[in-house]
Amino acid sequence: MDKELLDILCCPETRQDLHLAGPERLRELNAAIARGQVRDAQGRTVAEAVEEALVRQDGIRAYAVRGGIPILLSDEALVLEGI
Repeated sequence: MDKELLDILCCPETRQDLHLAGPERLRELNAAIARGQVRDAQGRTVAEAVEEALVRQDGIRAYAVRGGIPILLSDEALVLEGI
C-alpha cells in the first residue's frame, strides 16, 4: 500500500488513524477467518481471507484491502475483539 495514501486514510466511523497489519497479525486474522470466528460490523461471518488489512488505532476494527484498494465501509469493518 502506498505510504502517502496510508498517511491520509482514517476510520470512516471514528476518524482514528489506520495502520497496515503486520504479517503476524494478518496470519492470525486469516486463521480466525478460516475458523469462522470473524464477523463484520453487521454481524455477518467473514469467509474470504484478506490480502492486507488496515487496523484502527484502538485495534478493535480493521478494514480489508483488496487488490490494493482499502474497503473503508463502516458496515464491512472486521470486528477484531475476541480474536
